[in-house]
Amino acid sequence: MKLLINTIQKAGIFLLILLVIFAMGCQKPQEVKPETPEYFYLRPEVEKAYGYTHAVKIGNDIKISGAVSMDDAGNPTAVGDLAQQMKNCYSDLDKVLKHYGCTFDDVVVENVFTTNMPEFLNQAAYRNTIYTKQFPTGSWLGVKELALPEFMIEIELEVHKAD
Repeated sequence: MKLLINTIQKAGIFLLILLVIFAMGCQKPQEVKPETPEYFYLRPEVEKAYGYTHAVKIGNDIKISGAVSMDDAGNPTAVGDLAQQMKNCYSDLDKVLKHYGCTFDDVVVENVFTTNMPEFLNQAAYRNTIYTKQFPTGSWLGVKELALPEFMIEIELEVHKAD
């Protein structure tokens, strides 16, 4: 008798599992909509000439190419002044963030590339005026050179825009 009850219990559990699997298979599959990238050009002519897009948004994520200190024609600005170049980079990045309805509070990754790490470290406190709530993750990298010899700093961002 005990064996019969045990067998019935196991069979019942097996049937319950089958019903759950069947029910799951009968559900209407979720429709997945492909995300369409939204591209943003801060300086379209310069970006076309150098072959890049300044930013792209896919879903809630935004990737922003490295900002450097340049004017609208692509000429380096604040040559020899890393502190001012850094401010110019953040100014351009702010324009891109605003285009997408974001602020620096939405930045989750910041990577800084500089040809003069000691001077960047002297100026890094300026970032406290940019990131007033929390700092993003990221890296600071000393590099031999950037795209043009006058560029001393380049800053790229990754952003997550909450719904």
